Amino acid sequence: MKGEVYIRIQQNLMALPGQQLEDIKEVRTHYMAINQTRPWFEQNAPWIRLTESEDTAKSAAQVAQEGLLGVGAVASELAASLYNLEILAPGIETYKQNFTRFLILDRKYQVPQKQIDKAILCFTLPHKPGSLAQILTILSFYEMNLTRIQSLPIPGREWQYFFYADIKFSSMERYRQALSAVRPLLEDLQILGEYQASL
Repeated sequence: MKGEVYIRIQQNLMALPGQQLEDIKEVRTHYMAINQTRPWFEQNAPWIRLTESEDTAKSAAQVAQEGLLGVGAVASELAASLYNLEILAPGIETYKQNFTRFLILDRKYQVPQKQIDKAILCFTLPHKPGSLAQILTILSFYEMNLTRIQSLPIPGREWQYFFYADIKFSSMERYRQALSAVRPLLEDLQILGEYQASL
């Protein structure tokens, strides 16, 4: 991984050109978009049936390609533009500070060492009491800011987990020291990416 980009998610109600909100009887979109916009529909268009689909952009494509009158989609402004749909209601998501992080993958690009201030790590621990707390204490000592941690079970190894952690730091030297300090306590450590944080 060579970087990250945060993009604000805006949900828009769209349909074939020439239709009004009153003409729409069904809206198709991904279940997450339904969850993000349900209050708007309940308040502004309670007659519309919300139908779960595989993807927001595919829903917009389907409405356009099949010429579905009376059917709308909830998707991005880009999807409306790509499929020549008209936005009937912009920004209908309830939570306006919804951002999705996209990771940048590029084997050729090298991030300049002095710009690196974030890393994504994957590690495994021995199954014994306090092993995770010990790692987190060391990272804290070296002033590593843990911005995310997630655990996933290791198939075939009962009570053992992969831990994925995002850490932010201001000193490359302290970051390297932190890695050196935790390595002997880990069963495995992989650095999945080192890059400049976008926020």
